[in-house]
Amino acid sequence: MTELSPAERYARAAKDRDHPITAEFAASQRFELDPFQIAGCQALEDGRSVLVAAPTGAGKTIVGEFAIHLAMREPAVGGFGDKAFYTTPIKALSNQKFRELQEVYGADEVGLLTGDTNINGNARIVVMTTEVLRNMLYADSGALRGLRYVVMDEVHYLADRFRGAVWEEIIIHLPPAVRLISLSATVSNAEEFGDWLDTVRGDTEVIVSEIRPVPLEQHVLVRGDLLPLFDDRAGIATAQVNQELMRIRSFKGPTFENNRRASSMRSGSAQNSGRYEGGGRHQGGRRPAKGGQRPVRAANVQRMERIDRPDVVKLLQRANLLPAIFFIFSRVGCDAAVQQVRRSGLRLTSPEERGQIRAIVEERTRALLDEDLAILGYWEWLDNLERGIASHHAGLLPAFKEVVEDLFRRKLVKVVFATETLALGINMPARTVVLEKLEKFNGEARVAITSGEYTQLTGRAGRRGIDVEGHAVIQWTEGLDPQQVAALASRRTYPLNSSFRPTYNMAVNLIDQFGRARAREILESSFAQFQADRAVVGLARKVRESEETLAGYQKAMTCDRGDFTEYSGIRRQLSDLEGLNRKDANASRAAREARQREIGDLRRRMQRHPCHQCPDREHHARWAERYWKLMRSVEKMRQQIDTRTGTVARIFDRVVDVLTELDYVEVTGDGTTVLTPAGSTMRRIYGERDLLIAESLRTGIWRGLDAASLATLACCLVYEPRRDESGPGERGLPRGAFRTALAATQELWQRLEDLEQDHHLPGTETVATGLAEAMYSWARGMPLDRVLIEADMAAGDFVRWAKQTIDLLDQLSLVADAPLATTARKALDAVRRGIVAYSSV
Repeated sequence: MTELSPAERYARAAKDRDHPITAEFAASQRFELDPFQIAGCQALEDGRSVLVAAPTGAGKTIVGEFAIHLAMREPAVGGFGDKAFYTTPIKALSNQKFRELQEVYGADEVGLLTGDTNINGNARIVVMTTEVLRNMLYADSGALRGLRYVVMDEVHYLADRFRGAVWEEIIIHLPPAVRLISLSATVSNAEEFGDWLDTVRGDTEVIVSEIRPVPLEQHVLVRGDLLPLFDDRAGIATAQVNQELMRIRSFKGPTFENNRRASSMRSGSAQNSGRYEGGGRHQGGRRPAKGGQRPVRAANVQRMERIDRPDVVKLLQRANLLPAIFFIFSRVGCDAAVQQVRRSGLRLTSPEERGQIRAIVEERTRALLDEDLAILGYWEWLDNLERGIASHHAGLLPAFKEVVEDLFRRKLVKVVFATETLALGINMPARTVVLEKLEKFNGEARVAITSGEYTQLTGRAGRRGIDVEGHAVIQWTEGLDPQQVAALASRRTYPLNSSFRPTYNMAVNLIDQFGRARAREILESSFAQFQADRAVVGLARKVRESEETLAGYQKAMTCDRGDFTEYSGIRRQLSDLEGLNRKDANASRAAREARQREIGDLRRRMQRHPCHQCPDREHHARWAERYWKLMRSVEKMRQQIDTRTGTVARIFDRVVDVLTELDYVEVTGDGTTVLTPAGSTMRRIYGERDLLIAESLRTGIWRGLDAASLATLACCLVYEPRRDESGPGERGLPRGAFRTALAATQELWQRLEDLEQDHHLPGTETVATGLAEAMYSWARGMPLDRVLIEADMAAGDFVRWAKQTIDLLDQLSLVADAPLATTARKALDAVRRGIVAYSSV
């Protein structure tokens, strides 16, 4: 850190005296805390909530850990003490944080709740996924007693269109006395989000830092050379793109084969060009070649073949740039990359490291059955780990992913080929991040990654306390534009936009707790409405300004012969109709004749108008044209205001209308909206298909199903098929009662879909049977190898869908009537076995 001046040291000492708990906590850390971390801790010590927005790897979680420190300063009295909840968006993050906090506070003080895992849930510190906390708030759980602090890690996740609403529900419904610690990636509208938090939570300090604790060097890998992306001789403020990259891109010389021989003539000049050449120390582009110009490789780089991955790994190893994460935007690509490096014979570990790896892996997987290990490719996976290489993606068994993360943090695995899910906050920093492409498949098409995604991915590079700098390496591909890469690397922020919309479950819970009128007010306090209102304020200001301008235009086109606004309106109508007549050549003869009669009538009205004879007519008309152009813009803005004002509350009203029609809520004689027994059941049903599940229970269409059939039907309700998936067809589906229940569920879904369309609400996807055959086999005890063949998916994917099935079955066991609830519990036990039941936590 930069040395402080005497005045700055005095000011810090004064603040330390005012914030002794922060000073004590800071002194206990391994690193000297950065100013933004200290500011966040001091705000909490002052009793305020905080929003901390900082780059990936900057150490935001320190502020969350300080909140836990505050909660745990005083011992529990009579079994009760202050509590702190730590929420994360994904189970992997929850598991990781759970282990970290156990190391600090001990196993007895820390709990974990992730839907399918319940460990010490009444502890004073509980780590959980956000959905768990939302459900606790709606159920008014006793575990909320004594809650003083809630940490919301990765709070920018509220922009997620599928799960983002949960974050807003929690923020709105947390008891007022709870202090909220919101930890976000760097977003461009942190102040706006902070203003909303201040509105709904009270006194909230917004702390924004854009400084990475470990500087990031950006490179482009061109063949065997690592060229700096930026030429920093002009200073960081200007951050110009390396001109050698621009010359390479535009160079239209002979083919690569002809020039490869020519390139060997420039040996020795590479170190003057600011590049790594197989291991030389990078100089950041500060040393120009003789004559002030950098040498240019005499090759048409656009036609170069890519350097093989094993060679890239060797290059990074020689340059002391390992450990590295290669981000490859496909699971198949990640696994293929591991195989490619394996086939090359490359080993990145010593004999001692290989022994450590084997011991750790065997310890962490000893609970898994030998026959399952063989099916999962355990021995080849272990051999790859011993070589120091691994893949990391959602298709891997969770236990395998956790091992990879652990070994990478211990610096035993040196290279990981990963999908972008690894960038989601998991503590797995590297010295170098390699991006092979700057585009990915989003489910429909290949799209360029955003600046926010680029920042999140490259944010893994640079280990605090280990590296003096992190490194981002972009591989040269055909059509690569260094200017576009530089734009991605320079824009470190992205906007945080709400994805909030009322659901059926949310509606019944709000009505039950607050009544309909108050529920509307609560929804109007959402970040979605806050953003809409902010936009409305801006639009309204523009309308007012435009109305003043319109008045000026009207004055300028005033005519002493008559009303020129009226006259210009006729001219405009005439012009629009004549234009339409010219364009609409395919109109019927009757339509064209009717339009022609209208045009004739307008011409006569225009010629008879007193302003038509005005000698200054065309001068007035020019002002009139500006008037009507601006008027059209004003009308559009007014329409936007009308559609945005009360947006969330209007959707809520439509949701309640559907619930009323289906008898989940009813209006009493005094006009109060209350829940019916069916509505009370829906309060505890969470998920995308809450209404379909509630209606299926109420109509009894799942009665008579055995445990395996109910598990399979639950799987059909949570499973989301791939876009190219056709499903098993009739032949692959279980017979008997299952097919009857499935047909009834599909028919019910169609009726609900029609009802939602009538009320202008988006429906849900139809029931998906793609995993039905495999889940039925699994619930009946079939072996893993057969089930994975039937599922036609990776083990990690099957485990994920099985755990979501368990989550729904658990809900059914609590809300269904006695026979079906008992079946749901049996089904849950049938699914929770083998690799699905295994957890290393």
